[in-house]
Amino acid sequence: MNLLLMGVLLALIAIAYQIGLSKSRNLAGKGNNTAKLHSRPGYYGALVALWCGIPAFLILLVWNIVEPNILRHVVLNNVPANVAATLDRAGIEVLIDRVQAIASGFGVSDQAAAYEIAAAQQLAKIETISSFAKLALVICAALVGLVMAKKRIAQQYRARNQVEKIINWGLALCSGVAILTTIGIVLSMFSEAMRFFHFVSPIDFFFGTEWNPGFSTSGNAEGSYGLVPLIWGTLMVSGIALLVAVPVGLMIAIYLAEYAPSGFRAWAKPAIEVLAGIPTIVYGVFALMVIGPFFKLLGESIGLHINATSALTAGFVMGIMIIPFVSSLSDDIITQVPRALRDGSLGLGATKSETIRQVVLPAALPGIIGAFLLAASRAIGETMIVVLAAGNSPLLHVNPLEAVSTVTITIVNQLTGDTDFASPQALVAFALGLTLFVITLGLNIVALYIVRKYREQYE
Repeated sequence: MNLLLMGVLLALIAIAYQIGLSKSRNLAGKGNNTAKLHSRPGYYGALVALWCGIPAFLILLVWNIVEPNILRHVVLNNVPANVAATLDRAGIEVLIDRVQAIASGFGVSDQAAAYEIAAAQQLAKIETISSFAKLALVICAALVGLVMAKKRIAQQYRARNQVEKIINWGLALCSGVAILTTIGIVLSMFSEAMRFFHFVSPIDFFFGTEWNPGFSTSGNAEGSYGLVPLIWGTLMVSGIALLVAVPVGLMIAIYLAEYAPSGFRAWAKPAIEVLAGIPTIVYGVFALMVIGPFFKLLGESIGLHINATSALTAGFVMGIMIIPFVSSLSDDIITQVPRALRDGSLGLGATKSETIRQVVLPAALPGIIGAFLLAASRAIGETMIVVLAAGNSPLLHVNPLEAVSTVTITIVNQLTGDTDFASPQALVAFALGLTLFVITLGLNIVALYIVRKYREQYE
């Protein structure tokens, strides 16, 4: 029913646009002299379409939000009081699901009770009435909006101002949704992290050097919850990734921006950026099956012991993954350096390479640093590559050839399985997530500040 209703509503919106467009052209007179109108005909059509669609859509949205709760009450009101009194919350949910299945015609696997059949029949009647009422109300609202908007159309009616105002409200609403979503995520992680800190001291968590959480059924925090080995492992893997990505990505950016022919650049840059679209699980499998064994064989050939799953393996593959972030952003920043700076350096007798080293790169340095920081935040938050290739060893050591554990690995481990979400063993994942969020947010803020400052300088 909702899909049918949305189709009807979209058809009415299209018709409303054509009605508004036709009336505005009639007001323009012969020859479609739009100079008589305050706004172009398209704005009048858009205004009628918005008046037709927005109220109807809001009614449909509110109806779909409220309707499930009403139907739940309908089911519960048709269940005998003595039966409802014996059910807990889970039992009530099961009963509601059974009644809805019977009402939909799918039925249940066992024999339905008489009161369930009666409740399902009543529910089916209410759902039918609700569907027709929703259809009628939404269509009526759309038609009323269409008629009212059509009556307001006149030669000097400021349709453009009204449409742009509605669009601005829509853009502000979308921005608000994004901001509120971020705030909601932070608050949810913060509240759960505070519950964890009731079990474990923040000092022991942030400054502890041993990670060995104990799993118990008593709800107490057993074992050690030291964050330092996880942070160190995260920084080690991310550092190796940046050592791979930064020089390679920067050299690629310099070549594409300064030396590459336009034909080669036209296909080489998109081909490099394809690396950013490969799923990280593919990189993880590649690291586990190819890069790890290769490093192990390479180490044996020179007398070194290199684990197939290690910080080196995970960091190397992660560096390959973030090369497009460094190269693409750096390339865009280098090409934004004013041509006058290059011409001035060349006019003074500097060679092309000297111009790049002494003029172009210093001018683009703030933006390039911003690209490095954005790539670093991407590396710190990576999950699947380190899950498969880092080895999951939460020990504090400085050897990149051995296995390590990172914050993201630990979050996956703590939330996998049948652990009670009220226990410290699961709540620690929210503390880890909040810590990781603060780190990446700080890097992103610094990077955006540097990039913005650079862009303001040259725009």
